[in-house]
Amino acid sequence: MHNKHITYFTIGTLMLLLAILHIPILKVSISPAEEPRKEKSIEEITDLLGTPDLDDIEYPDDEEPTAKQIELGKMLFYDRRLSKHKTMACVTCHNPDIGTGDGVAKGRGVEGGLVGRNSPHIYNLAWNKIFFWDGRAASLEEQALGPIQAEGEMNMLLEDVEKRIGAVAGYQKLFKEAYGDNAITSENIGKAIAAFERTLISDNSAFDRYIAGDESAMSEEAKHGMQLFVGKAACIECHSGPNFTDQSFHDLGMKSDDLGRGKIIKAKSMNKAFKTPGLRNVVFTAPYMHDGSLGSLEEVVQFYNRGGDRPTDNKLVKKLNLTPQEERALVAFLGALTDPVIVKRPEIPKD
Repeated sequence: MHNKHITYFTIGTLMLLLAILHIPILKVSISPAEEPRKEKSIEEITDLLGTPDLDDIEYPDDEEPTAKQIELGKMLFYDRRLSKHKTMACVTCHNPDIGTGDGVAKGRGVEGGLVGRNSPHIYNLAWNKIFFWDGRAASLEEQALGPIQAEGEMNMLLEDVEKRIGAVAGYQKLFKEAYGDNAITSENIGKAIAAFERTLISDNSAFDRYIAGDESAMSEEAKHGMQLFVGKAACIECHSGPNFTDQSFHDLGMKSDDLGRGKIIKAKSMNKAFKTPGLRNVVFTAPYMHDGSLGSLEEVVQFYNRGGDRPTDNKLVKKLNLTPQEERALVAFLGALTDPVIVKRPEIPKD
């Protein structure tokens, strides 16, 4: 039999020997498991999101509207006489009964043609600084008059609106009570509608109750989704603040020829960028995105999870690597932002 000599080296001794003999050492790096993300505290989440504060509403000329002005604005909001053929009203596209939208990807104007974009919800506009998907209106009053004049929507000249409304005895009385003599002007029509729209406030959702101390207000899945919202999914990067919007504009990588904000300010950097919508009552406001192309919140989350549908310079748009369970948790959290706003239809003055 042959003698066998077995020599045992420690790993350290072997590596030292290899170094002395100038034999290359194969380096193998073992990546440690990804550390779990640290959950944010309720205090941190409240600072990032929070509940809308009624004291933060900025009114034109720092003058809060009266009850008569608000009620007048609601009547005008529901009145089809503000459209050319008396077939449309503001409520046609922004119906409180269906999430202050119209439930379709793109509505139709008074002449029958498709409106260019999805009708956005109008919850909590009282805190907004800029309006429309492309930000072309700088005040809620300006926004209120925009669709009335738009050829593809209600298609009315403001002077014709003044004449038509001014011919109604009931409105003559109401305008005088709300704004004084000689008050039926397009400016006051815009003011009144805006005054009503500022009352469409949602601020008592399960999320609001949870951050106020009611730990049972949200499900465990929704709580998980909330942590994803401010963490891994990075929704907070755009949907920040009490109304879940940074009021800014972003190119999200959607397949669309619409230039959005870029057409308004003539800047290529803003081409195909659209305003970040608020997320309160978002479960009611389908379909989603500026073109209404995504029919459910599940589709929206999946869109962001895959990093959009086309390349974009927006560094915030990237694959999120969310699991199906995490996608469901995000949707559950979005559902926790629900606080219905009930609006009773007004009695509109007759001709």
